[in-house]
Amino acid sequence: MGNDRDPRARAGADVSELDLDSDNTDLEAAMREAVAAVEEVESAAQTEPIGRAAPAPAGGEAERLGREVEALREQLKRSLADFDNLRKRTERERQELRRYALFDLMREFVTVVDNLERALAAGGSAEDLKAGVDMILRQMRELLRRHGVTEIEALGQPFDPSLHEAVSREESASVPVPTVVGELQRGYRMHDRLLRPAMVRVAVPAEDKPAEDEPPAP
Repeated sequence: MGNDRDPRARAGADVSELDLDSDNTDLEAAMREAVAAVEEVESAAQTEPIGRAAPAPAGGEAERLGREVEALREQLKRSLADFDNLRKRTERERQELRRYALFDLMREFVTVVDNLERALAAGGSAEDLKAGVDMILRQMRELLRRHGVTEIEALGQPFDPSLHEAVSREESASVPVPTVVGELQRGYRMHDRLLRPAMVRVAVPAEDKPAEDEPPAP
């Protein structure tokens, strides 16, 4: 009979056709299927149907095939266990990376907190306190700049809905296009991504009103 009815040949074809390098291949599922295929071969070898055309292998040959099947099954099981360990280790590393992604940034921010605490604890006039807060603000802006955070220009700029969030609107004859005339809250971007839009007050060109009809002459 042809090899299409031989479990050993069919299992071998299944294993050889596994594309482990493909992005769409589930490696774990492929390994489990390979283990199942080997077990199917072993089971079929032990329960060959009566009347098969192919003669049964000799005693020594049967033992050799049995050892090869067992070795292959153990090898596949070890590979499956190694893959499972790799997956668990990768997941742990991913969770650690997510948990401590801001570690370096937070270490720099605590120095800003230190300076704020010193400014609050220090004695002096209101001017001294203001000077200390101004120094901390400059430190904070420099820290943001080093991490790619920059301010969005708003005041006097044409209104851009992708960068500005209008909270009020007024008409003005001095602007040719909708223009930001007030900034209520500063906006920021991080590298090329919007971090927070600027909250602004917008002036729009005044609409021309139709002249009122003059009253008829007496």
